[in-house]
Amino acid sequence: MPTLSVKRDLLFEALGRAYTDDEFQDLCFEFGLELDEVTTEKQMLMKEQGDHVGSGISEEVLYRIDIPANRYDLLCLEGLVNGLLVFQGKKSPPQYKLKKYEDCYSLHLTPDTAQIRPYAVAAVLKGIHFTKASYDSFIDLQDKLHQNICRKRTLVAIGTHDLDTIQGPFVFDALPPKDIKFKALNQQKEMTAPELMELYSTHAQLKQYLPIIRDSPVYPIIKDKNGVVLSMPPIINGDHSKITLNTKNVFIECTATDLTKAIVVLDTLVCMFSRYCANQHEVQQCKVYAPDGTYELYPQLKTREERINVDKANNYIGIRENGDNLAALLSRMCLTSTHEDSELIVQVPPSRHDVIHACDLYEDIAIAYGYNRIPRRATRVVTNGGQDPINKLTEQLRQECAHAGYTEALTFTLCSREDIATKLGVKIEDVPAVHISNPKTLEFQVVRTLLLPGLLKTLASNKKMPLPLKLFEISDVVFKDDKAETGARNERRVCAVHCGRAAGFQFVHGLLDRLMALLRVPWAADGYQLRQCEDSAYFPGRCGEILLRGEAIGKIGVIHPNVLAAFDLTNPCSALEINIEPFL
Repeated sequence: MPTLSVKRDLLFEALGRAYTDDEFQDLCFEFGLELDEVTTEKQMLMKEQGDHVGSGISEEVLYRIDIPANRYDLLCLEGLVNGLLVFQGKKSPPQYKLKKYEDCYSLHLTPDTAQIRPYAVAAVLKGIHFTKASYDSFIDLQDKLHQNICRKRTLVAIGTHDLDTIQGPFVFDALPPKDIKFKALNQQKEMTAPELMELYSTHAQLKQYLPIIRDSPVYPIIKDKNGVVLSMPPIINGDHSKITLNTKNVFIECTATDLTKAIVVLDTLVCMFSRYCANQHEVQQCKVYAPDGTYELYPQLKTREERINVDKANNYIGIRENGDNLAALLSRMCLTSTHEDSELIVQVPPSRHDVIHACDLYEDIAIAYGYNRIPRRATRVVTNGGQDPINKLTEQLRQECAHAGYTEALTFTLCSREDIATKLGVKIEDVPAVHISNPKTLEFQVVRTLLLPGLLKTLASNKKMPLPLKLFEISDVVFKDDKAETGARNERRVCAVHCGRAAGFQFVHGLLDRLMALLRVPWAADGYQLRQCEDSAYFPGRCGEILLRGEAIGKIGVIHPNVLAAFDLTNPCSALEINIEPFL
């Protein structure tokens, strides 16, 4: 869920009144949002960097508001203020106007773009007036869209340019990297594309985008009539056309691998910031020519009509309101509506691309009505509720392990390949693990198949604690399983580890006996038994399989010294790990 940070004073000025923190929190709740935190920029930096924060950092109060991931229209101050004012009935939803295209603003795609980013859309905002606050908001909205709907620029990359510094028509081309040379944003000299890729390989923000095009034989490039490079999407814009506070006309281009997403992004940008244009809410269309010579006009800013049944809306939500009241509720959510016979006729504006189904309209009615006002009622379906048996058993075993003197740990579900393989003396190829396709860190490469490595790492992080250390965990492990519908299956396990001056095998054995007694499983052939086995994670001759009615459900033993060394432990340890699902 994205979080929007807005300056409180700017927000209240735009809303036309001041609120207390509690009053604004209530307003957010009524509108379907959540005020997550009241903080300052300095406090935020101190959380990230500690107390070593330089002077001069603003201490202006910030509101951090959680925004639903599909509400792209609320990801900036302008959109949030518009939504709240319409919700409060203080203004009407804006009506967006399209200005006829001019050929000088057209964008032409070449056939080579099909190899890397086959789609593009464009628009122009004319006579725009930026303040420092609105300029920052404009940049911040682009960043939030890049991280959200653009999927970190893999689906869509946004470029914004000072139109007065360039000349159309524009060309979207794809060239070999060595043929691309321009002065990138905030750089002092021209560089080739390979040089830029090398330069940004260590850049804190941009390095994550390099793999999107790095291995491609051609890189996308946008140029103007005179060959001036506007941008090399999705990496960096050109310095020549960068926008500033003095920019009056903005050319917006979005290159994409998904045309629908590009249209949503462009509509969102122009709807939010056309309010600053000389002719408010007016957007200049651009012709975008495909390689075959055909063209489309963007942005389209389509308003579509949806119809929903009044009775269905009431029944789904659980209220009893007439059609006129429901229409008024939808209109408060920027969805201008009228009532006709038994239907609501809803106008979905181009800023509300999140509305894709009648259920979205029912949700907005419920938000405007107020969830707390919806009367509670007993379910009309006969049900027999209760705790899931595996979770009930888990809670009972947790309590008993704690009573036995063991401290509960909660470790990561993801781990490295070494943790479940190399460190335990086995090959990763022999482990039926579920692998992460694109791991961001070496610590999180696979889903754990054992609880033991997590507890050993916990011991290694607490070596300064007095001995003995007795830890346990009851959680799921995951195995690759071709027979399962999802290709993997979960298994609930209990694992306990004893670390002390001596291995303490008797202590984990005692815990095993205690758990079996509580589960009413006797020591017998038709109960549970131990059978000697060999496992590279355990000391030779000191490892046993735990059998339940003849079937192996886990292992118990003294941890092998090589495993202890791999996890940076110096004291001997004993452990047990069993599957508890057969006890249900």
